[in-house]
Amino acid sequence: MEAKKWPAVFLDRDGTINEEAGYLDRLEKLRLLPGAAKAIRRINKSGMKTVVITNQSGVARGFFNEAFVDRVNARLREMLLAEGARIEALYYCPHHPTAGKGVYLQTCGCRKPAPGMLLKAADELRIDPSRSYMIGDMLTDIEAGIRAGVRGILVRTGNGEDSVSALAAGPDSMDGVTARPVHIAADLREAVAWIMEDRKERRR
Repeated sequence: MEAKKWPAVFLDRDGTINEEAGYLDRLEKLRLLPGAAKAIRRINKSGMKTVVITNQSGVARGFFNEAFVDRVNARLREMLLAEGARIEALYYCPHHPTAGKGVYLQTCGCRKPAPGMLLKAADELRIDPSRSYMIGDMLTDIEAGIRAGVRGILVRTGNGEDSVSALAAGPDSMDGVTARPVHIAADLREAVAWIMEDRKERRR
């Protein structure tokens, strides 16, 4: 018998869960956005898995190393746990196709808008993409989600307002990204509330 597959909410990190800080190269720059922990707690209570999917090209550019990304991710988990919120797993891409150095200079399948990180998570965590969602502040988040077979929701936090403007301006402003979100939310809390309603509607 095939193992049960789970619905999940994939989350971008910077600008979605925590404040957008350019390149997050110091731990003190890590600050949760208002309501983010509460939103993730709601995902946890719903029985959906919570998975962070983040591009970290600061590694490729030499601004920090992978060990530092691991430290930031560990601290993020601690901050959320202190508020009763849990992340099942975190995946990041350290590559960049043009600005990277050494082994990090590459066109890979994991850097959003490519869906590699989501597909890997789906395989490792037994996630059902057809019942899952991707929330992020960039159109590349939405594109990665849609390529992986999940529904994309754009938030206005972080770089979200620029993303909304690019959508309104049309394809010439979207840097080659063609995907459009199924919903635009003010922040993570509103995005999760929309997901819960959408799940109810889809069960009917």
